Amino acid sequence: MVERYVMSIDQGTTSTRCILFDHRGRLAAVAQREHEQHFPRPGWVEHDAVEIWRNLGRVVPEALAGVGVGRDEITAMGIANQRETAVLWDRRTGMPLGKAIVWQDTRTAALVDDLRNDPGDDFFLERCCLPPSTYFSAPRIRWLFDHVEGLERRARDGEVLFGTIETWLIWNLTGGTAGGLHITDVTNASRTMLMNIRTLDWDEALLEFFGVPRVMLPEIRPSSQRYGEARSVLPGVPITAALGDQQAALFGQTCFAPGEAKCTYGTGSFLLQNTGTDVVRSRNGLLTTVAYKIADQPAAYALEGPIAVTGSLVQWFRDRLGLISSAPEIETLARTVEDNGGCYIVPAFSGLFAPHWRSDARGVIVGLTSYITKGHLARAVLEATGWQTREVVDAMNADSSLALKELKVDGGMTSDNLLMQFLADVLDVPVVRPLVAETVSLGAAYAAGLAAGYWPDLEVLRRNWHRAAQWLPDMDPAQRESEYDNWQRAVERSLGWIKPPNRP
Repeated sequence: MVERYVMSIDQGTTSTRCILFDHRGRLAAVAQREHEQHFPRPGWVEHDAVEIWRNLGRVVPEALAGVGVGRDEITAMGIANQRETAVLWDRRTGMPLGKAIVWQDTRTAALVDDLRNDPGDDFFLERCCLPPSTYFSAPRIRWLFDHVEGLERRARDGEVLFGTIETWLIWNLTGGTAGGLHITDVTNASRTMLMNIRTLDWDEALLEFFGVPRVMLPEIRPSSQRYGEARSVLPGVPITAALGDQQAALFGQTCFAPGEAKCTYGTGSFLLQNTGTDVVRSRNGLLTTVAYKIADQPAAYALEGPIAVTGSLVQWFRDRLGLISSAPEIETLARTVEDNGGCYIVPAFSGLFAPHWRSDARGVIVGLTSYITKGHLARAVLEATGWQTREVVDAMNADSSLALKELKVDGGMTSDNLLMQFLADVLDVPVVRPLVAETVSLGAAYAAGLAAGYWPDLEVLRRNWHRAAQWLPDMDPAQRESEYDNWQRAVERSLGWIKPPNRP
């Protein structure tokens, strides 16, 4: 019998990967291409959408060659993507109208500040459950309309299409200018500030406020559903899933029940907790988002706590300070000391995300004495990730009746055993890592395979999940709370560093 696979496209912030998975959820082949990061001005981050599309065309045949199969052995394709990154392109030519503006980009900061003052957070929270932030897509569209002559008029005339990266890829895969599908899924749409979180449709009040014409927006679809067939790259293969990368990781970790949660530890970190069919509006600085929607079933929702800087703090320690030569060395260096020596690092390099949402914050190192060594600094770097996670978990526990009982983790930082133990200690819950580390890609594959009948139901996917490692809490409660108090005092010192413009 010929082995068949599900293909997952993981289009991330730094690279595009194609992975093939078998029936047991095991990785069979992988191919990856990085794309260039463009920083034209301070705070601006851009990608070339054409380069990303071309890289997709390269990694797919490389992955197929890895197991020696052709397109006939691929049951379906699913796509996971960097979520809030915005692409605008010409409907007629198919060419992007400038570079894609990446989720990390902060050029809309002044616009966002105005939105927070008028009409204020509640106007947005009542509709899309997102506060005004440079993080999301709608302010980017408005900024482009305000700064590119004639763009808004062209958009209203139906000449311009908008999408996040999965929309751009699906449009090109299914024909592009020759009838390509212009669609997005509910998870990505929920990150634009334009979708009503309850109706799962574009919200007229938000469209009117931002001045975004509906004609430029993609059709919103479930996360797991047969969309259509590819006409290029992999002709004839059904495209049956799309999810934002962090929702895909939640799905890949099989967090299908309310209360189950995962955190992905990469450049930044993203903690999501499934809240079931309930839209839990956060009162404590978290985001309410769509977790996934399978075909015609009700949508599942999640609370999310994005943390801007975790793995990138280790990169800073390596590349800017030169205190280690490779990321894994930080654990070895941190183990040369027993504790942080009273030193804390708050990595607010460009502000703080959840639960603070303070763009005026900047990074601080506090508690320095002549006793502090590079070992103490290394430990403070790792502990910063633990304490930031604790802040998000505390906010989730305050927002929801679903208290965290276990945290599933994935991402590159989970190879650091010292950090994982510290997480268990400060959260006071078990921390578990799955056997298959590629949870973003796996989640997209699971959603695609469900829609194609490759897997029959969620229970089969649960049985595919296997634990690779577990860390149990082992810290004195008094020490935990004392250290947490120190961390919170350090955070206070990071706030208010950037003064608002035109103020003394």
